[in-house]
Amino acid sequence: MSEGAGRDLFSLEGKTALVTGGSRGLGREIALAYARYGADVIVTSRKLEACEAVAKEIEALGRRALPVACHVGRWEEIDALVETAYARFDHVDVLVNNAGMSPLAPSSAETPEALVDKVLAVNFKGPFRLGALVGKRMVEHGGGAIINVSSFAAQRAKPAFGPYAASKAGMNALTQIFALEYGPTVRVNTLSAGPFLTDIADHWPEEARKKTQSAIGRPGQPDEVVTTALYLASPYSSFVTGGVVRVDGGLV
Repeated sequence: MSEGAGRDLFSLEGKTALVTGGSRGLGREIALAYARYGADVIVTSRKLEACEAVAKEIEALGRRALPVACHVGRWEEIDALVETAYARFDHVDVLVNNAGMSPLAPSSAETPEALVDKVLAVNFKGPFRLGALVGKRMVEHGGGAIINVSSFAAQRAKPAFGPYAASKAGMNALTQIFALEYGPTVRVNTLSAGPFLTDIADHWPEEARKKTQSAIGRPGQPDEVVTTALYLASPYSSFVTGGVVRVDGGLV
């Protein structure tokens, strides 16, 4: 396939995308990819300065960008984010629920209530609220695509990741709920990410940065999430909804 054909296939011209956790890691890669393929992008994370830096990169690509500080674990901030986004762009065609947190715990018995509440607020309650508000407006506008960025941990849970794995499993279920509630004009899918060498990986052991128990045998590079994110956002995935798409190198 030629580069021109690929651009036509994934064209997001005239679309507006909202990416949470868009200032770093996979969120940043997805936000920039959407801009390269024609979308205007709302970049949100907790730190406005970090969002502004990515917004400048997007504007350098010739697209419009809106940086917004938002803690997705707080519904009042999500409500304000939605109002701000629609006041600026009038419509959101692609929503990527990417923001998340994955703290470790020594054991389930030693996991404090505050940690469970915080993880569920950011990883599940936030995407629920944002998906509900934007999904409803997408239906009114004629359609759209919601992509929930989940994790292999939802299917391969370990005790140290109890709250995180449970929150991501809940997100996978949420994908099916929204697909049924807002279909057929709004498609909702889970992008189930494996280990990627984002800034978070700087804290991993050296071996984990080189090898994984997978068919490919290594962690992914951040840009390797891009084609799946483009596919799920584009009209060429028109018959794909309610699904979980693994982007994990074939973890076993």
